Amino acid sequence: MKVELHCHLDGSLSPSYIRSQLGEDITLSQLQVSEDCRNLAEYLEKFDLPLLCMQTEEGLRRAGYDFIQSCAAENVQYVEVRFAPMLSLQKGLSPEHVIQAVLEGLEQGKQKFAVDYQVIVCAMRHHSQEENLRMLKAARLFLREGVCAADLAGNEAAYPMTEFVELFDQVKKMNMPFTIHAGECGNAKNIRDAIEAGAKRIGHGIAMRGNGEIQKLCRERHIGIEMCPRSNLQTKAVEELSRYPLREFLDHGLLVTINTDNRTVSNSTLTKEFQFVQESFGITDEEMMQMTGNAIEVSFAGDEVKERLYRELNFSIEKSGKM
Repeated sequence: MKVELHCHLDGSLSPSYIRSQLGEDITLSQLQVSEDCRNLAEYLEKFDLPLLCMQTEEGLRRAGYDFIQSCAAENVQYVEVRFAPMLSLQKGLSPEHVIQAVLEGLEQGKQKFAVDYQVIVCAMRHHSQEENLRMLKAARLFLREGVCAADLAGNEAAYPMTEFVELFDQVKKMNMPFTIHAGECGNAKNIRDAIEAGAKRIGHGIAMRGNGEIQKLCRERHIGIEMCPRSNLQTKAVEELSRYPLREFLDHGLLVTINTDNRTVSNSTLTKEFQFVQESFGITDEEMMQMTGNAIEVSFAGDEVKERLYRELNFSIEKSGKM
């Protein structure tokens, strides 16, 4: 069984779904990065077509269903899928309608394929505080009704975490937990600032490589680290495999989880990610189980779901009772 916590909906729609929306002439090269992807900008170009599919309620519902179907194909039992509702307003939908439509599609998928899900809504760094608050207030209506948390995504180098402290103060007042993309661009300070703002998890976090002080903070605060190895190498978040800090983070006791980031754009699955880290970093079967256990532990799932997932992973009820 598998658990995934960091996966973007728009980057994970199947080619068959996108072709059904935009035409059969859509090629894989338009949707997936090549093995010689040069940088993050080239990587982000692959999101243009999927986002065109996510501008109507029907398109959004079908996107949610398609995503769950893809997860079920590799025995993912629980997934937290994230997306930015404000990127789906081109045809006049409200953030509430966007979120509702995605949830309806995900629920249809759950009923068909028995994959548990939760949604993380992404505020975008390049959006105004007013736009982000509008979305977050809409998402708050669905909290614990399919939405589990908030996130902050986008150009981290241009918009550091310090610019969003007030926004996430508002999120805390809404009693909405949150994870934050931080340390993907090479700035470890964004990780510290995200944790001090109240983030329960960090997306990527690779910039704290070699930074014992911030790693200690993550251990003390019980912060989950959502690592996405193949994506990070494709975007050149790390320049070479030897500099990827997965082994370092595991050895230093961080709550590392393995994720795909974008299943279609990166041409990845959790199966591929785990095979990759085993081959590249000498990750043992026991460590793979440990990272899946970490994912259950730091997920935003309710206690009942966590206990079921622990049982399915052959963890004891006693361990789940320590959550």
